[in-house]
Amino acid sequence: MSSMSLALRNIVFTIVVPGAGGFYVPWVILSRNGSLPAPVAWFTLPVVVAGVALYVWCVWEFATTGRGTPGLWDAPRRVVAAGPYRWVRNPIYISAFLIVAGQAWLFGSLALLLYAIGLVGACHLFIVGYEEPRLRRRFGESYEAYLRTVSRWIPHRPARVR
Repeated sequence: MSSMSLALRNIVFTIVVPGAGGFYVPWVILSRNGSLPAPVAWFTLPVVVAGVALYVWCVWEFATTGRGTPGLWDAPRRVVAAGPYRWVRNPIYISAFLIVAGQAWLFGSLALLLYAIGLVGACHLFIVGYEEPRLRRRFGESYEAYLRTVSRWIPHRPARVR
């Protein structure tokens, strides 16, 4: 598998999945009255930027460490426990929440905040009901060891390897 192919697959995934949930749906929510509202809290832009940066870091780790994408149809070839995945199991979902919640705050949109909260709930149910069982079957003991050492949602300092 070439690096160019892997990069292209990650770009396509980014446009289709997080692009839809993190930018297209918020745009639809924000513009449902015919035009985008004016930003009311520019100081919150770093929250959105932090979410985007975290997402890019996660995709980088999926590509370089796991040799795959975050997409279920093109999953990594091995457990990704590097970068932000050393601190928390689901940083890519945390990045999505930061992006959407940051946009809600930026535009002062209750509807977008409610979407962000719903997104977190849907992601949690997806992770618990589908993603983790699938990863257990796919990676076996290496994933079980990862589950024992890294929290699902609350970042913790990685354990030191002795």
